[in-house]
Amino acid sequence: MPGTDSHITQAEREALRAAITRALDAHRDSGRTGIAAAIVCDDEVIVTAENAVDQDIDPTRHAEMVALSKATAQLGRKDLAGCTLISTLQPCEMCLAAMRFAGIGRVIYAATQERVADKYFVFPGLGIRDFHAAGGRFTHVGGVMEEDVLHLYADGAE
Repeated sequence: MPGTDSHITQAEREALRAAITRALDAHRDSGRTGIAAAIVCDDEVIVTAENAVDQDIDPTRHAEMVALSKATAQLGRKDLAGCTLISTLQPCEMCLAAMRFAGIGRVIYAATQERVADKYFVFPGLGIRDFHAAGGRFTHVGGVMEEDVLHLYADGAE
């Protein structure tokens, strides 16, 4: 399994499983994008979210960005230190940066950059390991339940 930390709590695994279900449901519905995310704090899912780029006509409304925004609003604070970001797709460069600005030190994701269409990453030559090497203040676990969602992102037509 790719990443810098392979231990996943039961709450994190359940949050990813729920996000995958949400992404698969969204993919089946017209007008929705099959990418979902969640924020887990103290072994509790605080928020869940889906990609809202098309609905909001806003290129920054990735599922992870929506989840971060909802979590800070719900908790009433901008610091999400101690929380984990969960995503059905490896977070892009923008989402990784936002995650770090929010203080999140851990991300768990299903589909890995190496196995999805290039369209999901603006700088395809820049990966999560590069972000980790540059800052080193977060852990990441990728490829968890990847086969369950890989078909959504293989050709970029999700």
